[in-house]
Amino acid sequence: MIRTIKIRNVASYDSQGVVIDELNKINFIYGSNGSGKTTISNLISEETAPCFSDSQISWHHDIKVKSLVYNKAFRENNFGKGTIEGVFTLGEATKEEIELIDEKKKELEEIKRSGIQKKDTLEKQKVIRKNQEDAFRESTWKNVYKRYEANFKEAFKGFMQKEKFRNKLMLEHKNNEQPLVEESVLVDKSATIFGEIPQRLMSILNVDFTGLVPIEEDNIWNTRVIGKADIDIATLIQRLNINDWVNQGRLLLQENETCPFCQQPTITQDFRKKLESYFDETFTESTARIKRLSDEYKTITESLKYSLDQVEASEKLNKDTKLDIDQFSSEVKALLGQLSTNIERLSTKEKEPSRTVDIISTKELTSKITSTISEANDAIRKHNNIVDNYQSEKQNLINSIWKYVVENYREKIEEYKSKINGLSKGIENLNQQCQEKRKEYQDLDTEIKTLSNNIASIEPTIHKINATLKRFGFLNFEIVPSKDVKNHYQLQRENGELAEGSLSEGEITFITFLYFMQLAVGSTNRNDIADERILVVDDPISSLDSTILFVVSTLLKDTIKDIKNNEGSIKQLILLTHNVYFHKEASFVNGREEKNNSTNYWILRKADLHTTIQSFGKENPIQTSYELLWKELKHREYSSEVTIQNTMRRIIENYFKILGKYGDDDLIQKFEDKEDQEICRSLISWINDGSHSITDDLYIELQTDAIDKYLKVFKDIFILTNHEEHYKMMMV
Repeated sequence: MIRTIKIRNVASYDSQGVVIDELNKINFIYGSNGSGKTTISNLISEETAPCFSDSQISWHHDIKVKSLVYNKAFRENNFGKGTIEGVFTLGEATKEEIELIDEKKKELEEIKRSGIQKKDTLEKQKVIRKNQEDAFRESTWKNVYKRYEANFKEAFKGFMQKEKFRNKLMLEHKNNEQPLVEESVLVDKSATIFGEIPQRLMSILNVDFTGLVPIEEDNIWNTRVIGKADIDIATLIQRLNINDWVNQGRLLLQENETCPFCQQPTITQDFRKKLESYFDETFTESTARIKRLSDEYKTITESLKYSLDQVEASEKLNKDTKLDIDQFSSEVKALLGQLSTNIERLSTKEKEPSRTVDIISTKELTSKITSTISEANDAIRKHNNIVDNYQSEKQNLINSIWKYVVENYREKIEEYKSKINGLSKGIENLNQQCQEKRKEYQDLDTEIKTLSNNIASIEPTIHKINATLKRFGFLNFEIVPSKDVKNHYQLQRENGELAEGSLSEGEITFITFLYFMQLAVGSTNRNDIADERILVVDDPISSLDSTILFVVSTLLKDTIKDIKNNEGSIKQLILLTHNVYFHKEASFVNGREEKNNSTNYWILRKADLHTTIQSFGKENPIQTSYELLWKELKHREYSSEVTIQNTMRRIIENYFKILGKYGDDDLIQKFEDKEDQEICRSLISWINDGSHSITDDLYIELQTDAIDKYLKVFKDIFILTNHEEHYKMMMV
């Protein structure tokens, strides 16, 4: 059955909407035209339509049942197409066949009842388990976390939320094998280890000095690079020690015979050959080697200077540096000085190869710098070892803390585990039983469908509908099998002509309702005859006379009786109507029973273009149309202010017309105040010709305070005519 209907943001239902809660087996919803009844029936038949995206239907035990909805859409969908889809029922089955199916249905109902009972038990067990889990969660938070938070909060990091803390405690109970340590020891260790956390340091990159020493120790720097000695000009050049001067001049010789020194034509071809012989291949190779080594030394020096500057700069910014910055800076400064001196001497050697130069060895300083960096890196390694051990020690401490709190709460934990394990096993067993019941239900349901399918027919529906038509005077048409479409009906007159296009609105409404009632106990599909279903009936008597109204209400009362007695496939009825008399007829049980535990009542109202609903529980709010008018007046907060005046008019007309001794002027003249007389005239003016007076039209534009004046005059009419007791009785 449907348990709750929530409907909002559609038609006259605003964003707040309405909730029809605690629906019963039988449900009567009264509402005037336009109050939102059809929107409810459309929601039940078309729940997935986009317009109902903000609405919702919830079902008892989450079991959705097939819904059959009778409303305007049903009439349009089933009539006006020439033929009507046939309804399969078991009307032609033998007594034995019917009894067998009924017996199977009772078995099916018992299986369903048992399955629902088991599911309810399962849900209750789940709730009990959830309550146990919640209670234990709160207990561990209060008695463990809060107790040890001050000293061991660091150990609880990552689990400082109730659910996570409980789960962590259970995990530690299962897996923690740490030796048990006294609380005082844990507190002392926590004060030390849970202080500021040391960070790992990056090692200082070692600077590579290996390229310097081989260059510095090369013997080329102490070798005089001069020309060939057995050339006749060699004696003069070497005696005057102008080897480098001549070499530089040689490089300046032009193609002509002009001397670059004296600018005289003294440079002969013979002299050129002697110079080339003097500065032979050995000389050239030696000077080239000097150049290469000098360039390499300068390149290495630049690279070293950059690397050393980087180390010094980064370590000065590192507050945790292990490098002796002062010593390192001093050593680097001294090294750079030596390198600068060496570069100058190398440059001299390049210019004057015949000279010998002393290159300062940087081996001692580079060794010191390397040693300084190594000492810093050793200190960094020791620091990082401490950090690594710190993490290990910290983790050991955390494990020991969890072990301690688990042991101090072990009895409660094991008691909780025992309860949860028992509940979980029970839930598992119930789940299995529910699945078995579901399988048993499905198998029996299939068997019933097979039995029903074998004996189902559309003929009984024809006989029942035609019998009802004849019984209530509809003799000019009947329903017959379609000649063109298998398992379909059509409406036909006595002369054989199709009648559907010439039926009155009342006739169409009646025949569609009879068809609906047959569909309620059968199906257009053979396989669905035995399916459970709920009925939703929306204003089935809009255009019917009082006789047919009685027939429709009688058919519904029979259905209501079956539903209350749990007989048949219909499990729930939702009846929506605007007709007070039909409401009274359909909801009448007997003269002795004022309330029924299977029946609930509601009234829909639309005020300010928005629908609201009022629940009356098992109390039928509608006795007569006259009483309903007074209820509208009593509960004016649910009604439009515009309709309140008409409600008061109708009460006055009904009551004083029955008394028969008060004319319009008699009532008006009871008031001495001119304004009250006009208000009274407005209230009763419709009695004469049904039209609204000018005063009434003006009233529609008035504000809420005007309503209060009308209500006062309305009450005064009863007081001034000595009928105040009737007013009090109806307004209680």
